Amino acid sequence: MDVTVALVIAGSIFLWGTLSARLQRADLTAPVVFVAIGVLLAGLDLVESPEGPEGLKILVEITLVWVLFSDAARVPVQELRHDLGPYVRLLAVGLPLTMLAGWGLAWWFFPAAGVWGALLVAAALAPTDAALGIPVVTNPVVPARVRRLITVESGLNDGIATPVVMLAIAAVAAEEELAGASGLGTALVSLLAGAVVGGVVGLLGGRALRWARGRGWAAEDFAGIAVLALALIAYTAALAGDANGFVAAFCGGLAFGAAAGPRGPAELVFVEQSAGLVSLLVWLAFGAVAGPVMLDLVTPMMVLYAVLSLTVIRMLPVAVACLGAGFDRSTILFIGWFGPRGLASLVFALLALEELGPEVDQAVAAIGVAVLLSVVAHGLTAAPLAARYGRTHSPVSK
Repeated sequence: MDVTVALVIAGSIFLWGTLSARLQRADLTAPVVFVAIGVLLAGLDLVESPEGPEGLKILVEITLVWVLFSDAARVPVQELRHDLGPYVRLLAVGLPLTMLAGWGLAWWFFPAAGVWGALLVAAALAPTDAALGIPVVTNPVVPARVRRLITVESGLNDGIATPVVMLAIAAVAAEEELAGASGLGTALVSLLAGAVVGGVVGLLGGRALRWARGRGWAAEDFAGIAVLALALIAYTAALAGDANGFVAAFCGGLAFGAAAGPRGPAELVFVEQSAGLVSLLVWLAFGAVAGPVMLDLVTPMMVLYAVLSLTVIRMLPVAVACLGAGFDRSTILFIGWFGPRGLASLVFALLALEELGPEVDQAVAAIGVAVLLSVVAHGLTAAPLAARYGRTHSPVSK
């Protein structure tokens, strides 16, 4: 990276931090802005597309670790107990149905990808990203119950989808007999071990920090840094034991959130800010590096699949999951539409490309098209639809 590119990236981040509220009122979200900057850098030949995503591997992996950890740790377990039904419906019914529907359609649309490649596409596109709909989850005119539902679903479904994505990657690798590939059995053991390692690290880390804080040993200025490191400890400890680091990060976040006590949410702020910074770089890299490659592979079937993934494949399972939950039709449609595909889907695609190479080019391109379409569609519709929905439903916001 030359000095000019570094200057453009740093300047873009500074300007976004300075003008973000203003730009968001103009229906411009961070992913929209930084994907556009990446495309511009590529169009001006200021960056070169590498042969593979190796240069992005560390950035992508750290981003996913911090996102999984912070999302899981932020889940308000105590509050959810009073309204558990809708969360269980979306995560235990809606999410699996979304994966199954996406898997079947991907297998039909992209037979060359194979059954496991189709599962990779479906599982990678199942998680939602509330960051693409910030005007929805932060707008007080939208009922608080609906905002919490969208936020919690987004916080948990990427962690739930992670094992399925990793199994799909392992299956494709085994099917293609790639060097160093592990079988499905080994992958399952790795996932379970990752959950155990992450849970232990998060629990012990949360209790240790709470204990030290209670005795005045932990300085407030460094508590957030400690939590940032704890997420990386869960990830690297799992890797050291041949376990799955991403599942460990997610389970570590859940355990930390349960053990850290009342100060836990404040200590997560630094993790979230760090994850926000690296996610901007991932979006920019997507526009600069993956965007041009994806455009070379895009087909009308990929565009059609992307449209169906963001609409029917998402909204119909949500409608089924919400039957009998007491939501009216417009609320179900609102929740179903605001299931944007974002950072987690993009990271899963880049990880699959890094692990499997050209074998999954078609699958990765299909995921990329859906993410790009979601960035635009959900970014532009979040504010106006939230305002319109809020005007008719604000009385039930308590």
